[in-house]
Amino acid sequence: MDDVSKLVRFSLSALAAGSVAGLGLAAYGYRSLTDFRLKHVTVPVLDPGVVDKEFTILHISDLHMLPSHRAKQAWVSSLDALNPDLVINTGDNLGSADAVPAVLQALSPLLHRPGLFVFGTNDYFGPRPVNPVKYLLGKKRKVSEEKLPWEGMRAAFIERGWHDATHKRVEFKVGDVRIAAAGVDDPHHDLDDYSLISGAPNADADLSLALTHSPEPRVLASFEADGYQLSLSGHTHGGQLCLPGERTIVTNCGIDRKRASGLHRFGKMWMHVSNGLGTSKYVPFRLWCAPSATLIHVTAA
Repeated sequence: MDDVSKLVRFSLSALAAGSVAGLGLAAYGYRSLTDFRLKHVTVPVLDPGVVDKEFTILHISDLHMLPSHRAKQAWVSSLDALNPDLVINTGDNLGSADAVPAVLQALSPLLHRPGLFVFGTNDYFGPRPVNPVKYLLGKKRKVSEEKLPWEGMRAAFIERGWHDATHKRVEFKVGDVRIAAAGVDDPHHDLDDYSLISGAPNADADLSLALTHSPEPRVLASFEADGYQLSLSGHTHGGQLCLPGERTIVTNCGIDRKRASGLHRFGKMWMHVSNGLGTSKYVPFRLWCAPSATLIHVTAA
């Protein structure tokens, strides 16, 4: 019996039956929504002498924010105390049409720092009810017809100084570190067009970054072939409904389960997948997959 069948039979059947075990599992999954954690990873890609010690990137993703998410808003704001050199947001910020002020409130301290972003489909369209069995079986879902007010959020990000990397090549300096970045729109629903950014990053850059909301292998392969050093994405929620030990069952995209969250290699390129800070309001549970942000320590190779 595979992992999907195990969880479907154990978790969903228990919940449907209203058993004590099912209710306990649901309660644990709901409590986990605010069990926010900060992860740390190290990526050794810089040439010696570029920085004295390290260059730090705060990677956040998949807020799926609602106005009622006060604890999440406060926790995200508190991340500014980490003093990251660069903030990268890989999308799915919104959980409802009235959530833009809550997102801006949460990110307000971080918007004063250098930043890059791309959006996910759930920045453009509202969530829709999910059949949990289809989710666990990895069935791709159509977007809803509810349009979200992403334009105002994007304008606020840019006004505060963040760079929109969607189908753009962006170059700038953070301190002494020269950044070359590029990104695509959400490839999970085929919104990407890599031809708009294709080609190697500027060879004079100290650090080259690739942004995509969903870690689809076909897009990662293009970034890797062009020579980007580090890709950043989200979307997977780390599986969201996992087995103990954060063992992913479903990635909800083309990436394999072993690389559904955390730092891994994709050919010659490093890839980091955030397991995110939120969930759809229709599936407000996380099982053995606590919400998180990651501080990436970029060091000399």
